[in-house]
Amino acid sequence: MKIFDIASFVIRFKKLLGNPVVINVITVGCITFGIKLIGFYRETLVASTFGISLLLDTFIIAVLIPSFIQNVFVGALKNIFIPNYITEQNTSKKLGEFQSIVFCMIAGIMLFFSVLTYFASDFFIETVFPSKSSAFYNLVRRQLIIILPSLLFMGFSSVISGLLQIKDKFLSSTLIGVIPAISTIIALLFLKEELGEMVLAYGFLIGVTLPFLFLLALGYKHKVIHIKKPKFNDNSRVMLRQLPAKLTSGFLTGINPFVDQYFAAQLAVGSIAAINYGLKIPAFTSSIILIALGTVILPYFSKLINEDLIKGYHHLFKMLKMLLLATAIVTLVLIFFSNEIVSFLFERGKFSSENSRLVAGIQQILLIYIPFRICGNLMVKFLTSINKNKFMAYMSVLGLFLNILFNVIFIEKYGLYGLVLSTTFVIILKASSYFIYIRKLYSEAKLSHP
Repeated sequence: MKIFDIASFVIRFKKLLGNPVVINVITVGCITFGIKLIGFYRETLVASTFGISLLLDTFIIAVLIPSFIQNVFVGALKNIFIPNYITEQNTSKKLGEFQSIVFCMIAGIMLFFSVLTYFASDFFIETVFPSKSSAFYNLVRRQLIIILPSLLFMGFSSVISGLLQIKDKFLSSTLIGVIPAISTIIALLFLKEELGEMVLAYGFLIGVTLPFLFLLALGYKHKVIHIKKPKFNDNSRVMLRQLPAKLTSGFLTGINPFVDQYFAAQLAVGSIAAINYGLKIPAFTSSIILIALGTVILPYFSKLINEDLIKGYHHLFKMLKMLLLATAIVTLVLIFFSNEIVSFLFERGKFSSENSRLVAGIQQILLIYIPFRICGNLMVKFLTSINKNKFMAYMSVLGLFLNILFNVIFIEKYGLYGLVLSTTFVIILKASSYFIYIRKLYSEAKLSHP
């Protein structure tokens, strides 16, 4: 019996490895792992250079604004663009007209927010982060002005990478992700004296500009860019109708980091940086899987549901079971060794042993959300592929409300630890709600497709 079980397992394992989707996920995951290792070296270099300091706090805030715009508006557009673009490939095939609509929208969105951010950033920063020193506001402003041009490059890069992913060009589009980390490392090692306090901001700008140039070259090389006169059709109209719900969902989800930064800024100096360090291992662990799955799964689900919706649900449930078990094991190991991991990675230079203890505690709380964040993200990709964006908008409203409520309750009782405890609770509740909703949709789909 044991021999039969082992043989059966080996056969199933070989079959799994022969699946093109699995191969793509593993490929992207391995590349992402290497990129994240280089990124971790960058973080240790930043930690030893700046520790938990005012300069690092202000850089994180300066990056938060363009990152918010990118994740909310461009991220939303990319996520609804991919499934509807695949439908366009299978129907009218007017790809150039469809692409041109998206590129025009990206250019308009990014130019509008670049101008708005330039003129309104002082008011926004002083409102969200009140009663700070003039040095604080000056550092945020100076770094933000340097970072701001990256918005346009980030927007176009997002769409071009989506086009490459649709064509299964995962390797080249993923490898480019190493450039931001390398640009910051080079800036810190060789240009710190010349660039001074603005070294991180310039490193960020270079790390966004170079990937855009490479992606543009790859897009033309693989012939995925087709620019023609924009013209709306049924598929582009479906995409635009989905955009408000997706933007609302992304906007409300994207506000959560600002909410957390606001509450953290009310605590001791360095609290923002401490949370940022505490996020590194949870983000490193989850983002490898999220990037690998997110890059491959949205095009995969979009193609699959066009063929067989019920089969799409079955594939989703199988993935969720495997992911939940695997990530739960990884999470327990990381929580157990949390103190040792933080000390090994960051405790040098200006990063003290006291800093390590604080960051390790934050890290342990945030690690708990890894299985729920990964499974929740997979469910979001599936819901996006079937254009169920309204529910995600409702969940984002609830998530923002709960995040503020939990922050108020937990910070009063647990201080900085309460802030990250709130984040973990919200992620768990949202993931659970997504699963319940998908099960309901699955039951309805079975009744309509006997």
